Amino acid sequence: MTNELDETDVAANAVDDGSDAEAGAEQPARTAAADEAVGPELSIVTPLDVPGQPRLDLDRALEAILFIADEPQSVVHLAAAVARPVAEVRAAIARLRADYDGTGSSGEPRTDEADAGTAARGIRRAFELREVGGGWRFYVRTEYDALVSDFVIAQTSTRLSQAALETLSVIAYKQPISRSQIASIRAVNVDSVVRTLLGRGLITEVDTDAETGALLYGTTELLLTNLGINSLDELPHISPLLDDGQEGFDRD
Repeated sequence: MTNELDETDVAANAVDDGSDAEAGAEQPARTAAADEAVGPELSIVTPLDVPGQPRLDLDRALEAILFIADEPQSVVHLAAAVARPVAEVRAAIARLRADYDGTGSSGEPRTDEADAGTAARGIRRAFELREVGGGWRFYVRTEYDALVSDFVIAQTSTRLSQAALETLSVIAYKQPISRSQIASIRAVNVDSVVRTLLGRGLITEVDTDAETGALLYGTTELLLTNLGINSLDELPHISPLLDDGQEGFDRD
């Protein structure tokens, strides 16, 4: 009888040990699955480090760069500028877009705040962050285009500077053309002049360069109206008038 009880206890212990082993084997699997469902843990505050500058929030740093950029900025270029991984920059851009659209809030996530994952609904801004030509840039929302155009035209003088006239001529004869190509022809920086012409409504963004992603500019109907012509075909042939005999300005 004693031997039978001992054998029963041994068998029961073996069953218990097997159950515990199986439970121990299943526990890591359940934990991994739970972790995957919750998502990766966000890092504690990791502000942008700029030598000699205060510690900066990633979202605000990207916002500052995009605010002054004249051309669309690629994610790779932005990541290099702030010395952060491309994936983090993409996430930051998504937060900024949601913030401007009024559907979320921006600011680099942090796990030391109770509601770090909660996105508060904000105000829909009159501008948006738009992807154009493989890069990101601020634009006025479509519904405000007419208002802003009228304001800019009303606030600016009707007289163009000599530099603006020269740049406008290059664009008129060589369009579509990028800023770098205009600068190469004029041998000067044309960023401010192009902004002036855009503000006057005399030129507009017509396309992007397939290879470089640079914006290409062309003239608008307003220029034709101001010149009193019906089409660009009526522009005079300019090559014979150039002292250096520069070619390429004749329209086909």
